[in-house]
Amino acid sequence: MTQDEYISYDGSGLAQLIRAKEVKASELLDLALERVSVLNPEVNAVVRIMEEDARTAAEECHAAGVFTGVPFLAKDLGSHFAGHPTSAGSRLAANIVAKQDTELVRRLRATGVSIFGKTNLPEFGLTPYTEPELWGPCRNPWDLARTPGGSSGGSGAAVAAGFAPMAGAGDGGGSIRIPGSCCGLFGLKPTRGRTPTGPFRGQVWRGATVEHILSRSVRDSAIMLDATHGADPGAPYEITMPEHPFAEEVGRAPGQLRIAWTTKPTLGSEVHPDCIIAVEEAVELLEDLGHELIEAEPQIDGKGFARAFMLMVASEVGTDIHDAETVLGRRAKRSELEPATQALSLLSQSLSAREFGSALRLLEREARSVGAFFETHDMLLTPTIATPPARIGELAPTPTEQLHLRILGLIGSGRLVKMIGLLDEVARHAFDFTPWTPVFNVTGQPAMSVPLHWNQDGLPIGIHFVGHFGAEATLFRLAKQLERAQPWFDRLPEIAKNLLRT
Repeated sequence: MTQDEYISYDGSGLAQLIRAKEVKASELLDLALERVSVLNPEVNAVVRIMEEDARTAAEECHAAGVFTGVPFLAKDLGSHFAGHPTSAGSRLAANIVAKQDTELVRRLRATGVSIFGKTNLPEFGLTPYTEPELWGPCRNPWDLARTPGGSSGGSGAAVAAGFAPMAGAGDGGGSIRIPGSCCGLFGLKPTRGRTPTGPFRGQVWRGATVEHILSRSVRDSAIMLDATHGADPGAPYEITMPEHPFAEEVGRAPGQLRIAWTTKPTLGSEVHPDCIIAVEEAVELLEDLGHELIEAEPQIDGKGFARAFMLMVASEVGTDIHDAETVLGRRAKRSELEPATQALSLLSQSLSAREFGSALRLLEREARSVGAFFETHDMLLTPTIATPPARIGELAPTPTEQLHLRILGLIGSGRLVKMIGLLDEVARHAFDFTPWTPVFNVTGQPAMSVPLHWNQDGLPIGIHFVGHFGAEATLFRLAKQLERAQPWFDRLPEIAKNLLRT
């Protein structure tokens, strides 16, 4: 098989070739590793290679797995592999070795994939861009000067560059959907509780975070969700099982859907004209497909939501750091944490139980408001993010903000962080880029970014669809309808197409 042939198949197609004995799993792994060796120095998507494990999996592959022998990359956060470190993008955790596989990894292995590496991400998965001090910035294959998004930016860049047809991702505020938009991929965030978080965690980010994949095709996403969904022992949520396998839903007619749409930012301030054009074109396409489109949006206290969400995240970050310190048997050094992460940790230490409880209650009230909106709508459509992929460094704290954050770290005062409002300013940068996605992590609803638009600069812009709680089936049906009406699979960045001609 040539490199050109390798990137012409999705994961399901490659698995079919292996089952038909037209190609060997070891051949596919060789092609994947060759692509990484040539392109990763520029893209910086893969931060750890697990070739020995992948070789063993390729040699022992059996026909029973739905993705037997298909190369796969895992995000270096949440997915723990026994005997391997999980860096979480942080110098603090970089050498903490997992003692056992997480349940999701166990289910991934059962699909037969050859997991050959782990992907880049921001520290603790905190930002919608991927520029960790530990690994350095990850770059978008569509334009190496731009971000692939975050926090699953390494996974998005790897799939867009053709390293693998799909890669693991997690979404606590948009971290599957944002790279999906930036990298021209399909990214579905499942319903809260759909995929397992055990055995080390129950609720991640108070239930906001859910794990799945980024892929080039809709069917790969559906088939993988069939293989990985379902509660594990002790899970805090046990969601209703789907009526049919998700793979069977792909291709079924979605029927006429009542879809609300908006380009008004829920949490941010402005939306780029290219993103507005992308939505308007999507609305026209959906109307042509027979759906009912209504301009409307749920009413949300954006400022209150953003502050409450950041307080929740701060509490989780502080706990993550404490857990790492417990494993290491020592306190974290200032040099082991980025300034913004340290500020969040300090803030968590200054939070009162009342402040934390009030933040959670505000988020719960906003979730109820969104739920009421969906009583009269099947879906909500927005841009996935507010701009085309940003330039590297554009979304990070400014040098002045970085200096202030470092000074606060030296002072060690979470109260001061709150008093000067610096964290609110840093958060504003992030929510200006992602004014819609975090809301649906709090509500727990499934949502997807669909690559329907490329602007005049050749940059992908995703369209964001949100469904009813537990209604991934409807999203998959619509996604496949859109994939047929406006195919995107063969749209690849030049860096992926021109790698080699072998």
